Amino acid sequence: MSDQPPNYCDLQVNGYGGVDFNQEDLTAAKLQKACERIQADGTTAFLATIVTEKLELMCGRLKRLAELREELPLAKKLIPGFHVEGPFINEEVGYKGAHPVDSIRPAKPDEMKQLLEAGRGLVKLVTLAPERDAGMQTTRLLAKQGIIVSAGHCNASLDELKAGLDGGLSMYTHLGNGCPMNMNRHDNIVQRVLSFAGKLWICFIADGAHIPFFALQNYLKVAGFERTIVVTDAIAPAGLGPGTYTLGRWTLKIGEDMVARAPDGSHLVGSAISMPISMERLVKHVGLTREQGLQLTSANPFKALAGK
Repeated sequence: MSDQPPNYCDLQVNGYGGVDFNQEDLTAAKLQKACERIQADGTTAFLATIVTEKLELMCGRLKRLAELREELPLAKKLIPGFHVEGPFINEEVGYKGAHPVDSIRPAKPDEMKQLLEAGRGLVKLVTLAPERDAGMQTTRLLAKQGIIVSAGHCNASLDELKAGLDGGLSMYTHLGNGCPMNMNRHDNIVQRVLSFAGKLWICFIADGAHIPFFALQNYLKVAGFERTIVVTDAIAPAGLGPGTYTLGRWTLKIGEDMVARAPDGSHLVGSAISMPISMERLVKHVGLTREQGLQLTSANPFKALAGK
């Protein structure tokens, strides 16, 4: 096993070290704290993630992040850009996950342009539902600007996924999540996406709660290692420990298992693990070698960001 230090790249970080990126009170000191903590855990690049809210709030949060990043050398070093997850996703129960239904909407190019402008050229990845993007107009708009378009929180048909691919779709956000617990046993979004495994970067959360480890093993057998990525989908308690934290509108209690669940226990709300814990579980519970784990947590996400 190599003694090389980790060089993790995380494409989905909602917060870290007790800091929530989806709050209006984000300060330079808080962002610095989050960056110091995530760097200490071996992550050298991450996409700060803004999730579904009222459009003006999302724009305000993107603008604030861009301003704070400009002020902080460490943030500029670690944050190559932003991931916008929503609001153009599927509003149906199960597919919407923890995203507030009152802010979910069909994709509109003009509204996407507002988000891009607020992000000041730093939006690198957008998660949307292809079936909510009429004519794949927003997908095409983003792809033409070199922004990664990822399907997620969706129930796109095979034809809609094909249309998305034709329009520039190139990734899928946390497969196996952002969908109902009970679906058609054969024709469902997981199976449809796996059928395009050679054409999409497919992201997974490897905490053992979002996807049971045996299921992740099966998914990796189908998808392979060349185009698969592990993300944390980290929220504020990541890098810390059990306690009470916030993510957007949610107040969450994180237990000893470091699983972030909705207050009523109905669904998961992001993850509270770090990349080192993900790596440990990939090796210990999924049976990967360290080199395979690093491919999913480092080499592949860097390749995806570089457009390779």
